[in-house]
Amino acid sequence: MFQKLPRPARAALLAAALAFMGFQVVRTATAGPATQPRDKDVQKAERTAVSRSGGVDERSALPPGGEVVGGNGVVEPLDRETKVAAQVTAVVERVLVREGERVEAGALLVQLAASVERAALQAAEAELAGERATLSRTQKGLRGEDREAAAAESEAARARAELSAAVLQRTEQLAKAGAATADELERARRQAQGDAATSKALEARRRAADAGSRQEDLSIQRARVQAAEARVAQARAQLERLAVRAPLSGEVLQVKVRAGELYSFQGAAEPLVVMGDTAGFRVRMDVDERDVARLKAGATAWVTADAFGDRRFAGKVVEVARRFGRKNVRTDDPTERNDTKVLEVVVELQEAEGLRVGQRVTGFIQAGAPRS
Repeated sequence: MFQKLPRPARAALLAAALAFMGFQVVRTATAGPATQPRDKDVQKAERTAVSRSGGVDERSALPPGGEVVGGNGVVEPLDRETKVAAQVTAVVERVLVREGERVEAGALLVQLAASVERAALQAAEAELAGERATLSRTQKGLRGEDREAAAAESEAARARAELSAAVLQRTEQLAKAGAATADELERARRQAQGDAATSKALEARRRAADAGSRQEDLSIQRARVQAAEARVAQARAQLERLAVRAPLSGEVLQVKVRAGELYSFQGAAEPLVVMGDTAGFRVRMDVDERDVARLKAGATAWVTADAFGDRRFAGKVVEVARRFGRKNVRTDDPTERNDTKVLEVVVELQEAEGLRVGQRVTGFIQAGAPRS
């Protein structure tokens, strides 16, 4: 299209473009520093907004104390919060603690409904008692009275066998003399054989009674007792899972269930109780990645909270994270950048009267010289 224009028009357009480019070069060369704000921006920044609620808007100056590194933080117990949950889905039977109460490690916090598990434990314990009684009987063998009876029966059978043998001997002599028939001799012989066999059997039973139970029977019964003990342990573990206990000594910060509610365990479940060691407090604050070169453990720090005005809560840096991450604390400021990389810094407070776990604060750390 440019080629189709008349030569004078093309020359005029080219001259105009060169003139505009020269104007821009001169303007750039004579302009002030790029960081110098424009007059209208300065005027806009100096405006004072009038609060619709009747309050007074104030600009907070950086607290005194030299060069500092600041960031938003949140109050937490000495070792963060502990969210105590159960491992099963069940109805809440009893809640045994209140918010603000201090408990020792192992204390029962919440009892979930466990009637079925208690019955299963009772059945397993009864079965174990029966197996142990059987094992005791097997180990002891027969009672003394039973052994005496076996010995008496063996002795009576031996006497009958001796008598039958004597009758057989006389019958044989009579048969040789023709005084006894062949049938009488046969009956005497069969009687002697039967009584001898009975005597032998009863003698073996007497020896078994004296010897006690076999090792195989003892081994089998011991195995049955061990299996019953394992079933009792399993039933007791199932019951214990429904008793939610404190994993540490500390304060109950929040109770999130009530008796009669259904607690549902779905992997990352909501906790039943939130606990923490409130013997001391820490502040976990987010420090911008541009300021981390001036941080070091042990540095003096302090925090302020809107609820306490200019009051400063003294502390010191006890931990500096090893890895950058995203912001943990949100200030609800619509102009806040949430995509900034931050480093977690933990400040242990030397005084924290009035502060509450979860309260948002502003932290300040005495900065050192940047590392070269």
